[in-house]
Amino acid sequence: MILLFGAGGHGGVVLETLMRLGEKNIIFSDDAPKLFFQGIPVLQAGQLNETDIHEAIITIGNNHHRKNVAHRLPYKFRTAVHDYAFVSEKIVGIGCGTVIMAGAIVNPHVKIGKHVIINTGAIIDHECKIADFAHISPRATLCGDIEVGEGAHIGAGAIVIPGINVGNWATLGAGAVLIEDLPDYCTAVGNPAKIIKFGDEKKNA
Repeated sequence: MILLFGAGGHGGVVLETLMRLGEKNIIFSDDAPKLFFQGIPVLQAGQLNETDIHEAIITIGNNHHRKNVAHRLPYKFRTAVHDYAFVSEKIVGIGCGTVIMAGAIVNPHVKIGKHVIINTGAIIDHECKIADFAHISPRATLCGDIEVGEGAHIGAGAIVIPGINVGNWATLGAGAVLIEDLPDYCTAVGNPAKIIKFGDEKKNA
């Protein structure tokens, strides 16, 4: 049985991905009380039988929450790659718990960490490195040789030019164009992207 932890919109997309891959024995769990999500039972923590669960994916879009849940769940995590995604055979690796959605393109010599979201139609070009718990949003484009730090969020339709480093837990706004390195814990928006604020390091520790 596969457990999807997070019965919301992102969970529904991962569910569809798994079903297209032929998986049928799937349940949800969520901290919020629900009985069903998209016709699938939603169990609370006390209702889960660990011996029945062979693999899990954390289906929570928020990077910080996904990291917290990853540290508390005792299950083996699996990856899920939509059958309409392209992933090069020369990829360096994909970490456990990572999901790659429909229409995404991952080119050669890319390394993707654990519990990463490569969302619908995102493009990850050659030699990029994406750290654990990052989220590359729909239609975002990472040109070659980019490093994305832990927990960083690249917004929908954003573009990062080659050779740029995006810091840990940094956020690049939707539609932004990043032409210089982004430090840890900051938020940047616009074209070209400019930093508008810095976040709290402690909450991401």
